[in-house]
Amino acid sequence: MADSDDRCRLLEHLAQLAPGTPLREGFERILRGRTGALVVLGHNRQVEQLSTGGFQLDVAYTPTSLRELAKMDGAIIIDSNTDRIVRAGVHLMPDASIATEETGTRHRTADRVARQTNLPVVSVSASMSTIALFIDNRRHLVEHSEQILSRANQALQTLERYRARLWEVTNRLSSLEVQDQVTVKDFTLVAQRLEMVRRLDRELAGYVVELGTDGRLLTLQLHELGAGIDDLRDLLELDYRPADESVPFGFAALQSLSTTELLEPLSVARAVGFAANEHLDSRITTRGYRQLAQINRLPSAFGNRLIEHFGSLQALFGASSAELQEVDGVGESRARIIRDGLVRLAESAYTERLD
Repeated sequence: MADSDDRCRLLEHLAQLAPGTPLREGFERILRGRTGALVVLGHNRQVEQLSTGGFQLDVAYTPTSLRELAKMDGAIIIDSNTDRIVRAGVHLMPDASIATEETGTRHRTADRVARQTNLPVVSVSASMSTIALFIDNRRHLVEHSEQILSRANQALQTLERYRARLWEVTNRLSSLEVQDQVTVKDFTLVAQRLEMVRRLDRELAGYVVELGTDGRLLTLQLHELGAGIDDLRDLLELDYRPADESVPFGFAALQSLSTTELLEPLSVARAVGFAANEHLDSRITTRGYRQLAQINRLPSAFGNRLIEHFGSLQALFGASSAELQEVDGVGESRARIIRDGLVRLAESAYTERLD
């Protein structure tokens, strides 16, 4: 949970420094002017205690004013909303006993101030033409869009392959569900791919934040590739959740697995929530939520009623039109739609088996 909170905080501040934002424009101007800067993004009592000298300003932030103030020696302090410059030309005196691996004077000060005040600090290096964000006891290099896009495109290509593989194993699962031949291992193969896709999606979402206005195209591609993934995850949990609702079951626990553990089907099965006595070859039965969701013109509410009434997909396959009409709201016309949909699912499963 702490790692997740740290990541959210990092992304929040990277969004403030992304291309197209006023802060980024100010830092880009400083880089072009080759002057360097030390900027504290926040103002609290601890910052005041570390600050000596300089000028009290409390003026509206603009990229131009940040660039001009950076020409002076000393740090610049901006309020937490990054819309006002509080002080400039400040000499920061953090606790020298705070450990840091940084070597340059500006970077060492930035790291120690960030650790001592728990506020993000930005260091702009004139000699190296870099922007570094110090936050949560680490340093994050604010890269140029070209560098981020290069990595993002590689991750996007990998996501496309993973997504294609996910639909392959999902289609195979559908075929096995119709035949009532699903095992724990078949389910875990889908779970593995879902988690791999989620991790890549999370990585790409971080790139989108860092890219700011330069990440519009990546956002559209990511949205397209993510279509249907959340629904698949939710429906699978409904289909295979144990009857005992007190038993933890779901894909969320997969997030804590290492990459090595994620590649082990048994580790995945245990993390999802299958009991110790359920081995990889153990047979499991779907309720049918996901299959019914594929029937055109069948509202989800009717799918839920059908599952509650019949209990499983196999029972639905064996139900006659008259038995289907016993479900509240299902008339002759809708029963025919359901029967035709179930027939198509069975035919699709048969075709998949032949392939």
